[in-house]
Amino acid sequence: VNGIALDEPYLAEKALGESNIEYPYQVPDARWFLMGDSRAVSIDSRNTSVGCVAQEQIVGKIVFRVWPLNTFGPVQ
Repeated sequence: VNGIALDEPYLAEKALGESNIEYPYQVPDARWFLMGDSRAVSIDSRNTSVGCVAQEQIVGKIVFRVWPLNTFGPVQ
């Protein structure tokens, strides 16, 4: 994110999901690149059928998690 690698120890290997974009990929200005949490099978911004989304397309914010149960509670 912004040139800084994320620490994602839960990923044992790369999972491109249903990707049909060419890498490396540049996210257009004023757009958001979204990825599903089940990355091996998610159809998300890595697929041109979804693509990057504009801010006005984002209609909510996650504030509470119910799964997995060991992290049940508010999202910070």
